[in-house]
Amino acid sequence: MALTYAGISWNHREVLLRDIPVTLLDVSPKGTVPVMITSKGTVIDESLDIMLWALAQTDSDDWISDPHEAWIHRFEDEFKGHLDRYKYPNRYTDVDPLFHRSKCEEFLTAFDLILKQRNKTQLMDIAVFPFVRQFANHDRTWFDNLEFELLHEWLDGHLSSDLFTSIMNKHTTWTPEV
Repeated sequence: MALTYAGISWNHREVLLRDIPVTLLDVSPKGTVPVMITSKGTVIDESLDIMLWALAQTDSDDWISDPHEAWIHRFEDEFKGHLDRYKYPNRYTDVDPLFHRSKCEEFLTAFDLILKQRNKTQLMDIAVFPFVRQFANHDRTWFDNLEFELLHEWLDGHLSSDLFTSIMNKHTTWTPEV
C-alpha cells in the first residue's frame, strides 16, 4: 500500500513460503517476505523498512509525520505472536487460542483509543492494517460483534479504500527462470 501511495511501480513476484526459490534466498537469506530490491540494488526485507523507504521517496499526505513506530513494533512483535497462536494453535504446544484471542482484543481496545486521537491516515494505519484484517477475518462474525468505538469503521474504511482494492489482486506463483 505504501509503494502504491508513493507512486512507486514494482514487479510483484508471488512465492510459496513452503517452496522458497533459491533466488529469493540468494537475495535475502532470511527467507521471509516481503523482499524489495530497489533500482539501485539495495535489498530491503522488512515491511516497515519498505514503507519508510517508499515514504522517503514521496509522502504527499505526510503519513510519516507521526509514525507511531513503537506501536507498529508492538503489533509486529506482541500482537502478531498472539494472532498466530489464535489462528494456528496446532502449530504450537499447549496453546489456548481463546486466551490469545483475548490478548489480541485487549490490544485492539487500546488501539481503538488511539484512533480517537487521530484524524487522518498515517504510517501506523497502513503498517498495522494487515494484522487487524487477519484477526478480524479469522472469525468475522465474532469480530463484528465486538464493541469498538472506531476500529470497525477504520477497518471497513481501509478495506473499501481505492488504495487497498487497487493492490489486492491474485497473483500467480512466480517461478524463476532456470
